[in-house]
Amino acid sequence: MKAIVGKLSVNLKGFGFVTPENGGADIFIPPENLRGALNGDKVKVKIVDDRRGRREGFVVEILERAKNIFVGTLNKVGKKIFFTPDDKRFDQKIILPKFREKFSANTKVVVKIISWQPLRGEVTEILGKENSPGVEVRGILRSHGVEENFPPEVLGEASRVELKPSAEEISKRIDRRNLKIVTIDGEDAKDLDDGVYAEERDGEFFLGVYIADVSFYVRPKTFLDRAAFERGTSIYPVDRVVPMLPPELSNGICSLNAGVDRLAFACEMKISAAGNVVDYKIFPTVIRVRRRLSYTQVNKFLDGEKNFLADCAENLHALKKIHALRKKIREARGAIDFNLPEMKIILNAAGKPLEITKRVQSVAESIIEECMLLANETVAEHTLKKKIPSLYRVHEIPSPEKVLTLNNLLAHFSLHISKTSEPRAFQKVLAKVKNFPAEKIITTYALRTMQQARYSPENLGHFGLAAKFYTHFTSPIRRYPDLIVHRMLRASLETPQKISALAKSLEEISKQSSERERRAIDIEREALDLKAVEFMQQFVGQNFDAMIESVTSFGFFVELENGADGLVRAATIDGDYYAFVEKEFALIGNATGKSFHVGDWVRVKLISANTKLRQLTFELVSDVANKDLIAEVSL
Repeated sequence: MKAIVGKLSVNLKGFGFVTPENGGADIFIPPENLRGALNGDKVKVKIVDDRRGRREGFVVEILERAKNIFVGTLNKVGKKIFFTPDDKRFDQKIILPKFREKFSANTKVVVKIISWQPLRGEVTEILGKENSPGVEVRGILRSHGVEENFPPEVLGEASRVELKPSAEEISKRIDRRNLKIVTIDGEDAKDLDDGVYAEERDGEFFLGVYIADVSFYVRPKTFLDRAAFERGTSIYPVDRVVPMLPPELSNGICSLNAGVDRLAFACEMKISAAGNVVDYKIFPTVIRVRRRLSYTQVNKFLDGEKNFLADCAENLHALKKIHALRKKIREARGAIDFNLPEMKIILNAAGKPLEITKRVQSVAESIIEECMLLANETVAEHTLKKKIPSLYRVHEIPSPEKVLTLNNLLAHFSLHISKTSEPRAFQKVLAKVKNFPAEKIITTYALRTMQQARYSPENLGHFGLAAKFYTHFTSPIRRYPDLIVHRMLRASLETPQKISALAKSLEEISKQSSERERRAIDIEREALDLKAVEFMQQFVGQNFDAMIESVTSFGFFVELENGADGLVRAATIDGDYYAFVEKEFALIGNATGKSFHVGDWVRVKLISANTKLRQLTFELVSDVANKDLIAEVSL
């Protein structure tokens, strides 16, 4: 059969999938068929089996390596020094022929591959002793090619940025310093890129969303711009922030700090009593934030503490009403709510995990989210109307193959998604399972069914938001695409003749930004997994109730009530041989017929907490009776 070219994604369990460049379903690659290919590599594959609804193949050629930098530990055998990568998807030892420095056991280093055949490398950085404070997270960053420090030329430019807006620039802008604009963020936020102000006017609403004008300070082809393009986004591992821009900008002149003049881009909207935008203006402005508020403060106010934040009361009451109207409109058009509790890990000053909690979105966060969603939609529609080239945040229709898999799972709960091209069909299913124990399982599988949101110069709509047009405009301090949207808006107002030249780079920017976003997500997830495993080490030998969240041929993964998850290997379950039945999402015993399905509750014992693998391993204690996961429901 004809060879297919695509990108390889290797799972920590050893197998991989190749996503074809020219479209089509992913190709499953068993571990024995990888033939030296690594996660992220561009490969050529051939199909060996296409009979069971899933294409299976093998790698025939590695066309392009995804990376040549690895993080791991040093060890010595005789006179030879070897390097063992942390990434278990790369199971080969690397010889370091030129390394002569003394080192202690379990020293963590960064290695660059200098030869693939034979496999040789050189140490580029010594990170420190394995499991020392900060070393492991720094290792995760380096393994993805992320440096925390900015190059000298970038820092030099940042140091020369003005400390306050000039009177000349202020005079060119519409002045909104008279408005009682507030920022609403988490207590520890430092890069404040959005401010809001709202009020009721004759039965309608005025909503102003004011976004830091980063594009004024970060101009094309500067060192700052190249650094921002390369990073693509700020990264938030569990114990630190790796900003897209140096602190002089991200925490300083670009941050909408209270009580000081700041340059901003405004999106001011007139909203009808029904919640629809009937008029808007987008323009450069100067603002002075009156109050910096936290989510906690706003939630207290909304909970009825009347004398609290009295000077912001009109603004906050109007924001709450707009939030309710906009949420109702989004629900009516079929927007899908994937708002699941997130695992949050509390660390001490040394980075040691003290507690795992579940973070649920508060009303204050939801209010700000609705304001940002509306501004993003309004700006996206504006650029389309005015034919301004721009970047869009697109989310395409789920593939039929993935919807079929989801429906196989939903069938166990008497549910089914029929109109797979309509977001409302997914919304209805998720609404039916809300507050049931199986809600997270079903919502997680529904989320996996979705295409990955990405950036594109072409407006393709946003399936999850049920939006015809959508962009990212509201976070230019921490996302490069938002900065580009601002840049295109600025060009349309100041130098329209430059738009076509800027537009030529949009395809490259959208691809780079999408890749950098995925990298940031991977880093944040790996850092969270690491700290979760560190926290769970103290509970080895203890029993827990857990829900089965996924099933594979070698066992099933369970999630504890605190959000930590791990593996129960099929080989460790006594009394029978268990086979994986894919369509049933279950392991089923050959002799007894006993089964373990996705969504079942079990009692498990924690056997190991391996920080190197970032993996928890459990063994089954008992198959606790199901907790009536969901009532019989149907569409």
